[in-house]
Amino acid sequence: MDFVRPIEAIVPGAQGRVLAVLAETTAELNLRTIAQLAGISQAQASRLLPDLVGLGVVERREVPPASLFRLVPEHVASRALLTLARSTDTVLDELGRLAGALPHPPVSVIVFGSFARREAVADSDIDVVVVRPAQVDEDDNAWSASLEAWRRDVRRLTGNPVEVLEVSADEAATGLAGRTQVWTDIRRDGRVVNGLGLDELRAVRSA
Repeated sequence: MDFVRPIEAIVPGAQGRVLAVLAETTAELNLRTIAQLAGISQAQASRLLPDLVGLGVVERREVPPASLFRLVPEHVASRALLTLARSTDTVLDELGRLAGALPHPPVSVIVFGSFARREAVADSDIDVVVVRPAQVDEDDNAWSASLEAWRRDVRRLTGNPVEVLEVSADEAATGLAGRTQVWTDIRRDGRVVNGLGLDELRAVRSA
């Protein structure tokens, strides 16, 4: 999934660009502004907008000499578009929920990399740190199977490959205190979706 341009990924072309612009604001926009933000010509916008108004997805208000347009949020199609526009946040929430439902929930689940930076496109990996519970051994088959099932669920949720960095709480604390590139990235971009926060994980090492 292209999470940078999720609406355009599903609705390709100029129409998707126009809908993406309108989904990003509750303000009324004139035709020129919509065309500029969508990166299309005013002629293209003037051909597309009447059709969207006719479908009821967009409403038009005349303010002579201009016409103002906005998405109709109550429309069933608009609801789907707005859900797409919020897809990154939806995925982050769902990752945390799925992790919390594991038989042995992780100590912490941290998303980092391009997805955490909101830069993930269709071929981007979703990079995740999973901090293993203290009572679970590294070679515990049941834990490994449940974590692999979680990874598959996330892949099905997003369509993107999922790369899991599995560590113990002590390893996470050591990494967060160190200077390796991957842990520097995690400190800078990491989004905790379940369990202990980064500061709490750092404290594990000194506890």
